Amino acid sequence: MKKLLNVLRSMPFGIVLLILIAALSVVGSVIPQERTAAWYAEAYPNWHTLLLALRLDRVFTSWFFLTLLALLCLNLTLCSLLRALSVFRGPQVLIEGCAKLKSSVPLTPEGVVRLEQHLQSTGCRMTDCGGARVWHKRLYGRFGSFLTHLAILLTILVGAAALYLPQVVDLDCMPGESVALPAKNGGTARFAVDSFRVTDENGRLDYTSALTVTLPDGRSKSGEISVNHPLSFGSYKVYQQSYGTAGSITVTNLDNNGSDTFLLTDLSFLSLDNVDGLWYVALYPDYIVTASGERMPAASAGGGYPRPIYHVQLAENGEQTLRFLIPGDTVEVGQLRFTFNEPVNYPGLRIKITPTAVNALLVVCFALMLLGLTLLFFLPPVLVRVDGEGYAVGGAKSEGTRLELKALLKDCEREGSA
Repeated sequence: MKKLLNVLRSMPFGIVLLILIAALSVVGSVIPQERTAAWYAEAYPNWHTLLLALRLDRVFTSWFFLTLLALLCLNLTLCSLLRALSVFRGPQVLIEGCAKLKSSVPLTPEGVVRLEQHLQSTGCRMTDCGGARVWHKRLYGRFGSFLTHLAILLTILVGAAALYLPQVVDLDCMPGESVALPAKNGGTARFAVDSFRVTDENGRLDYTSALTVTLPDGRSKSGEISVNHPLSFGSYKVYQQSYGTAGSITVTNLDNNGSDTFLLTDLSFLSLDNVDGLWYVALYPDYIVTASGERMPAASAGGGYPRPIYHVQLAENGEQTLRFLIPGDTVEVGQLRFTFNEPVNYPGLRIKITPTAVNALLVVCFALMLLGLTLLFFLPPVLVRVDGEGYAVGGAKSEGTRLELKALLKDCEREGSA
């Protein structure tokens, strides 16, 4: 059991766990997560079976990833407990430990006087302990290692909460429109898509949406989102998740010339009296022209909608008529005129709602880590044991003090030679 505990709390074991977690996180970021099996079969035709068997489609909820996180938390907890036992015993333990050191650098009586004058001038205090004089300062720096390990542990725990606690909502939103989500504490958050593009000005795919997010308290923020570049505001984070293509039909009332444009993605019926009108069935990306001159949907388009064709049913006087129409075509049914426009691309948004407390705790964890690292690397304790024969430097991070005193002795030798 003792050997097992030594392994679990060792630094090499913690480093191995960090490497494995980092590698799996990269895999989970490169491979889209939580899609359907059919999607992976199409996207990765040669090795989708292995990908699904290894659960690389759900890395962050897999048993092996959660096990690695639990082991890392255990490693950091054991390390923190060991350091806490020594840290909270008080500074006297450090002083007594330094007093037990043997002088490693011999000094002349004049050198001892010069050394102690230097230590006093740098703010060190002297404590008599066991027949030796221990000069010390910044003993609060002993908390650096403990705070660093504790901050890493808390960051992992709060980070796991940020990963698994958020509510995830997937929504489609047409450009120029908005969607609303009720907030748990009352009110409604709104997400407006100002515009959406599939390609940039150079023709490269970028799938970018211009958004305006309005919180329940009325505050708003605008910005662009694209793949792997979400927009964060308050407790909401909005991702560019997917995109689709909607049919666009302008309906004009011939009695009063009033018109409206409808963006359609599902089976819909456009009518004044729910009897005569137009059934929107589907939108296809390409079409072929038959020998009789009729347009029919093609088997595939090779990406995009180069020549879109609408599949509709006209309902008039109790009869149904199948029609295939392209942008620019117009049909009339009763008092309605239907004009078919170019299709419109729209984004699929993934909205993550994270509890406010989790975000606040993450900030606290990072602040605690910065404090720990500052104490550990920039403000370590200074402990120097001095007697009539020489001195010894104590403390865990003592290399800086050793170099400083070594340089002081060289200066003293030069002055003596002069």
